Amino acid sequence: MTRWNTSHIPDQTGRSAVITGANSGIGYVTARELARRGARVLLACRNEARGVAALGRLRSEVPTAEAEFRQLDLADLSSVRDFAAALDDFDGDRLDLLINNAGVMALPYRTTTDGFEMQFGTNHLGHFALTGLLLPKLLATPGARVVTVSSMMHAIADVDLEDLNSVRKYGRWMAYGRSKSANLLFVHELSRRLAAAGSQVVAAASHPGYAATNLQTTGARMEGRRSAERVMEIGNRLIAQSAEGGALGTLCAATAPHMKPDSFIGPRNGLRGAPASSLRAPWTKNDSVSERLWTASEQLTGVPYDFSLPATP
Repeated sequence: MTRWNTSHIPDQTGRSAVITGANSGIGYVTARELARRGARVLLACRNEARGVAALGRLRSEVPTAEAEFRQLDLADLSSVRDFAAALDDFDGDRLDLLINNAGVMALPYRTTTDGFEMQFGTNHLGHFALTGLLLPKLLATPGARVVTVSSMMHAIADVDLEDLNSVRKYGRWMAYGRSKSANLLFVHELSRRLAAAGSQVVAAASHPGYAATNLQTTGARMEGRRSAERVMEIGNRLIAQSAEGGALGTLCAATAPHMKPDSFIGPRNGLRGAPASSLRAPWTKNDSVSERLWTASEQLTGVPYDFSLPATP
């Protein structure tokens, strides 16, 4: 069986894609490879200087790229709303791909602008709000997909529906695992609701395995834990695959024909290698939990989802 790689990405000419956290790592590679295949890509990044630099790099690597940068801070729901409201001039009423890629990992306890625990608020709630606000565009676009990047670290912790913001007890890795389980529960429930509405939009999840990005070292650096930061740097150098390898799962989930709803795509051996269907913790397909998390997420973000399909001409 041929192992999937970027040469298998179908022609993306005429398609549009929004990629969060596209200034570095697997987000940047995802944007670059989609642009290389003809997609019009929007790099949605928190840091303006890094986003502009990434855009320049992308255009130098793919001179034919149709690409632009816009600022988006997923840890600030007003930024999410402003970003979505201003997107009409990107590709009109259509959006082919939404790649929910941005994330934070193993941070010391802190909160978002809206008071949510940072990992849950950024990794899950920010993307939940963004997807809901962009849903009309996705529903209006034949063949649209939503790909949310989770992690194999989801397996260390289910969500705690009674303590979503880790107020009672906080552990940086436990909170990260919960946020990544929330990503998978979101994809599961979104897939169920899209199907119930009769929509052909596909919601899938991916993970990068162990990929060498700056995600691993950020938390340790913020706390001044130089020894932990050094361990992560060594792991990135000796064990991890490249960002290019880590992005394959996302690119496969976003572009491979006949992708099934609620798929979870990542390296076939869990850490590195060609993408394939990945194992996931059973709690991430629990209908009752996914429905309760969805209801809580709508209440916390103030973003109700509208699955009304566009009128048929």
